[in-house]
Amino acid sequence: MKKENVYDGLFILNSDAYARNPEEVSGAIAKTIESFGGTVRVSRLFEERKLAYPIEGHKRGVYWLCYFRLATDQKKELDRQFTLNGNIIRFLITRLDPRLEEPLVQHALNNVNLTESADSENVVVDVDQDEEDADAYEDDEAEE
Repeated sequence: MKKENVYDGLFILNSDAYARNPEEVSGAIAKTIESFGGTVRVSRLFEERKLAYPIEGHKRGVYWLCYFRLATDQKKELDRQFTLNGNIIRFLITRLDPRLEEPLVQHALNNVNLTESADSENVVVDVDQDEEDADAYEDDEAEE
């Protein structure tokens, strides 16, 4: 059985392409993940905003949030495919601690802007609830 990790992906999408066809542009993210055998937990619009500085001539971007599970050996090729996608201006994919997966997915499903909620409420996560997952996560850290 292949080892799977939980990932958090934040994508900056081409706002012009997204305005013309939002389903196709944003749907390409989930389709790409699924084509590598991954499972998308949440994929949603985060916000549209002016970029701090122009990137490849773009002054605005659509920020798209995605939580997903993927086999560790597929991550490098997934990154390559996202780099080749012309509608993705920039992206950042980070591995999550498995103990945080459910709280973050539930938070995203509630359609709450994560930056606003971080300022306006205290979110408490019981990280001691499953020490077995914590040990497994630490073992993965040591392997990499």
